[in-house]
Amino acid sequence: MTTAILIGPPGAGKSTVGPLLAGLLGVGFLDTDSVIEEAVGKPVGDIFIDDGEAAFRALEQPAVAGAIEGHHGILALGSGAILDAGARRLLAGHRVVYLETGFAAVARRSGLDGPRPPLPGNPRGRMRELLEQRRPVYEDLAWLTVATDDREPPEIAELIAEAVAGSIAADVGEGAGSGDGWAAATVTEAGGAGGAPGVAGGPPGGTSGAAGGTGESTGPEVSQ
Repeated sequence: MTTAILIGPPGAGKSTVGPLLAGLLGVGFLDTDSVIEEAVGKPVGDIFIDDGEAAFRALEQPAVAGAIEGHHGILALGSGAILDAGARRLLAGHRVVYLETGFAAVARRSGLDGPRPPLPGNPRGRMRELLEQRRPVYEDLAWLTVATDDREPPEIAELIAEAVAGSIAADVGEGAGSGDGWAAATVTEAGGAGGAPGVAGGPPGGTSGAAGGTGESTGPEVSQ
């Protein structure tokens, strides 16, 4: 079983927080986008541009399935991986951590708030639509939700590490809790967490809700 699986929109910080979290917990880190890039021999952005979204998703589905079933450390999924119903089913029973990120933070981190965004057309509008479509799916899958807008990656990693370590301890009978069910938790402010994530954790029951469409024709920074 994976130690924890990071999900969230583009710019949430999965590939930055993931290695920090893995270091704190003494486990390995794997990013499914990197797995795809290594297999194909070109960046994810180039796959979207050269081959199209459908081709990328066809590569992503087996990469995600293999990583969820075979990786035992920290796993970061591409932002759109949760659109696949098979992936959502596989995430059941795992510590899925949603890096909750608002539109302003996503725009800033992706370079969409500048005078010349990296994508033509209306990338800000497409990104806003994408976030609205995917947010309910992220929330439904989450065992732990961490708000990232006003936090630096080391702080985010520490909050997640505390929650995961507490959950692991409870699983092996060394921590608090009776083990009769995992409760979703939310970390919203620097000083506290709703649902005491360090004491109990685990995925909620619902993992198969419809994703509401991909909304993705925006290119590598926005789409993946």
